Amino acid sequence: MSARRKHKRPRHGDETARARIESLAHDGRGVARIDGKAVFVDGALPGEEVLFRYQSRHRKYDEGQVTQILQASPQRVQPRCLHYGVCGGCALQHLAAERQIEFKQNLLLDNLRRIGNVAPQAELPPLVGPYWGYRRRARLSVRYARKKGRVLVGFREQRSPLVTELQRCEVLHPTVGVQLVVLADLIQGLQARDRIAQIEVAVTDSATALVFRNLSDLSVDDECALVDFARRHKFQVYLQPGGPDSVTALYPLDAGLSYRLDAHDIALDFGPTDFIQINAEINQKMIERAIHLLALDGTQQVLDLFCGLGNFSLPLARRAAQVTGVEGSAVLVQRARQNAERNRIANATFHAVNLAGDVSMYPWARGHFDRVLLDPPRAGALEVLPWLAAWSPERIVYVSCHPGTLARDAGELVHRRGFELLQVGVMDMFPHTAHVESIAVFGRR
Repeated sequence: MSARRKHKRPRHGDETARARIESLAHDGRGVARIDGKAVFVDGALPGEEVLFRYQSRHRKYDEGQVTQILQASPQRVQPRCLHYGVCGGCALQHLAAERQIEFKQNLLLDNLRRIGNVAPQAELPPLVGPYWGYRRRARLSVRYARKKGRVLVGFREQRSPLVTELQRCEVLHPTVGVQLVVLADLIQGLQARDRIAQIEVAVTDSATALVFRNLSDLSVDDECALVDFARRHKFQVYLQPGGPDSVTALYPLDAGLSYRLDAHDIALDFGPTDFIQINAEINQKMIERAIHLLALDGTQQVLDLFCGLGNFSLPLARRAAQVTGVEGSAVLVQRARQNAERNRIANATFHAVNLAGDVSMYPWARGHFDRVLLDPPRAGALEVLPWLAAWSPERIVYVSCHPGTLARDAGELVHRRGFELLQVGVMDMFPHTAHVESIAVFGRR
């Protein structure tokens, strides 16, 4: 059957239709066309013949959910999670893991070509790690469902504000992923069961921290229940009655978190709500790749933009003459300075600066840098790219969490800033999701 086979649009009042899936959208949904109109179908894979139910209709596209697979793709696998298809935490568990990374690499290259009008001279082999239990940072939603008379702990449902009632999560680190029912029972027993909004999770090499977002002060009995729970399950427990600055340790009072980068003999301290990379194994491999792509021999001046708490800066300092780290968050910059001191690294300095603004007034920005590493948020690094001409680096390594903004910035570097895209590749930071993490290296033309 042709991939372009036409299907009749359901008559008014009908709910289901039949379609041949042509491709995957950027968010992992299957794409079909009915009378020339795109339909995005949850749970469908390219080449499949499916029945689906319409969920919403729009002027230029429609949305649906698979109800029956009539002809399955050979790439289809049985999802491991019991809640898959309801929980919005994963989008690709029905696609074989090796095909997921292939989809992400193709999506990255397509974005570079379509948005940036650029192509790499070579593709890097993908970085892959564990497929299950990899997630060491998460934000779990909590809701007291009065009509059901119980507390729900989990991620939001697909395209819905409702909380999925999870029994367990296969991608969360097992110290938490198998304890979701226990957490729900704990909150169910609190007097403030309807005043706990979320639980933020942070897992390290040797500790697991839970930050309870409490919308009102807890009673002494509730605090004692949390402390008893923390002791029995060996958790660190924090309360957050307000913004991020309000996070305080409940048990133990001297709680602290850190993770190691053994290849560089570095330990990094961080707070329970600080940004760290989700996937510990991919983070280690990513750092090694970045160092390799920067081609350091101990003589270079390196600029690390969006440096966070020193995840790249401090390993780079072991291989460079000097590293300058710049980050918008003063809290993370202070953390980076403390981490440098803790690890006895004297050739790394850190500065809290808004990188979306004019940086020319700062003394560090008037120097020369042989290498630049960029690790921006999803919005990318467009505002800082004009300053690269003044810094005149020979190489730039760009770590990206959004292929669209990487493609845009790559086009700027190649077509306006005198660089060429040497290599690019994906890193499977978030298996079973449509999230695309990638790394690219640029050389001066």
